[in-house]
Formats: sequence, structure tokens, C-alpha cells
Amino acid sequence: MSETRSMRLGFVVNDVATEQDNYTTIRLARTAVGRGHQVSLIGLGDFTYDPSGTVRAKAYVPCGPDYTDDAALLADIQSTDCETVQVSVDDLDVLMLRSDPAVEMAERPWAPSSGLLFAQLAGLRRALVLNDPSHLTDASNKTYFQHFPEEVRPVTCISRDPEEIKKFITDRDGYGVVKPLQGSGGQGVFVITPDSGGNLNQMIDAVIRDGYAIAQEYLPKAKDGDLRLLMLNGRPLEVDGTYACIRRYNDSGDARSNISAGGKYEMAVPDADALRLADLVAPKLIRDGMYFVGLDIVGDKLMEVNVDTPGGINMVEELTGLDFSGHIIDDLERKLRLREHYGRTLTNVELAML
Repeated sequence: MSETRSMRLGFVVNDVATEQDNYTTIRLARTAVGRGHQVSLIGLGDFTYDPSGTVRAKAYVPCGPDYTDDAALLADIQSTDCETVQVSVDDLDVLMLRSDPAVEMAERPWAPSSGLLFAQLAGLRRALVLNDPSHLTDASNKTYFQHFPEEVRPVTCISRDPEEIKKFITDRDGYGVVKPLQGSGGQGVFVITPDSGGNLNQMIDAVIRDGYAIAQEYLPKAKDGDLRLLMLNGRPLEVDGTYACIRRYNDSGDARSNISAGGKYEMAVPDADALRLADLVAPKLIRDGMYFVGLDIVGDKLMEVNVDTPGGINMVEELTGLDFSGHIIDDLERKLRLREHYGRTLTNVELAML
């Protein structure tokens, strides 16, 4: 492959109409467009499997060759001025899966699994699909977390039985965290303390009415926030000696540090505990083809592994002025060159993590 050949890159999102200009997906798309690559955005409901066996999709394509900021790109794609085209996934070089299954639970529960099935078909053909869709099917809820080494995880109970959850909390002197098995952005997360009292039943009921709940031990260091450490190819993402790592915190009294829940953020240097956790989870991420991942860390424990829509690229770029999104686009270009050198004999998982 020529060093300058245009890459055909598709981003799968929940719905193009609901994308926001502070999403990492839009930052990556703008960076790729600025480098002369062909970019399209595809919603989970926009795929077609036609009688010839080809997977096609309605794709939203930017009009211009370059954009001053993410908002300009998104406004272009969401306007009626730019065209929508039918693309064949056989013609794509890379298909990046960037949809969040949690936001589909109420209105479109069919969407995440359907999107992954189409992505699996795409992975059998030409496109490099990231993160690997065969393993992403297993990784899209928090039970995936329980497959990592025990020493990286807080003590955990998963149940829909309120009595089991209450016993778990009682056994830890009235402290714990309860959250949905499937979810993100701090939605439905309750921090339990001995002062929760009569509210405990309501908190548990609010979580289990939509499915299973995860109860985890409370980590005192969580009051100071958490670290979001981005991983690429199974290793911490780093540009010019700076890690893609932010500390998320909330000084409003809300125990959640998630940015979408009102949390604040600042750049951080991962300490020895965080780097050790990253090293311990790397083998499984590599084995499963989890190319781009966000680790949420409190102290010496991993709270969550975000494999669907890890965010934060726009934040670290704005705080540091470094081109992290460009580093990722460079890496995708490198993977496609390697694929050509090896005569397309590499599997999707192998190529995803090289």
C-alpha cells in the first residue's frame, strides 16, 4: 500500500442525528478527513444485507475537505446539504464500532446486537473491524469485567435479588456501590453508605427494574475521583511522552466522576498502580481484539473497562495540544500497510492488535 493512499473509513454510531460535537468519534472523523481520507458515519439502523450477500449501509459523508472544529464537521454531516450514499462494507478499509449499547436499552434494544451481527459479516470480507466484533459481543456488558484477573477488580456481586445485594452491603459495614449491569455515563449508579438507611431499597429497586445489578465494594479513594486511561493495541496510549490519561472528579457532592454526570477533568500522569493494572489487563485485551479501550481506575483497582465508546481524546488534545487523534489515524494506516505486506492472511484480531 502506498504511504499516501486514501483510507476508506466508516464509523458506526448509535444514530447520526444524536451524535454530539464533543464525542471522540467526531474528533477522529475530523482528523481523518483533514488527512485526505474518505470518511462516512453509519447508524445502527442503517445496514442492509442484500440478496447478493453484500452488506451495504446508508452512510453520511462530509461535504468538505477540512473543518476548523468538530462542531463544523458534525453540523455538515447532520445537515441536508451533504449527501447520504449507499456504501458497501466490502469497499471500506476500516470499520470502527463506536456505538453505546446502554443508550439503546429503552427504545431500541434490538440495535446493538444487530449492529454487531452486521459488523461480524463485514469482518469476514475486506474491512478491518475495530474493536473486534466477535469478541465485542461478549464484552458489551459488565460481566466481561469479571473475566479479568481477580486482583484488578473490586469485590463484586451480580444479582437481581434485593436480599443478596443488601447482604453484600451489610457484609461491608453498610458501604458499597450499586449500578446496572448494562449502562454508562454514571447513569443509575448509587453510592451506598450507612446513612442511606431507608433509601437503600429504593436505590436497589431503581437498578434491578431494568435487569441485573452489580454491587461492588466501596473504594474510599473514589471520593477523590478516578482515572480514565486510554489504551491502544493493548497498551497505554502515549504521544511524545504524555499519556492519554485524565483525572475525573466531582466537587459538587455527587459521587459520580463521569463527565456526562457533571464531573470535571484534568490531565493526570498514571501512577505505578494504574500502569500495573494496564499491564495486567493487556493480555486479555490483545487476545480479544480490543483495539481502543478506556480503563476507569480508582487507586489500585479497575472499576470498569469501556470497550464500546471510550471517550476522552478531545479532552486530552485540548488540555495538552498533542495530536492523539492523529496518532490513532497513523496507527490505522500502519495496520493497512501491514495487511498488504502479509497478503491479507492476518485475521481481524491479529491485525487489530499489531
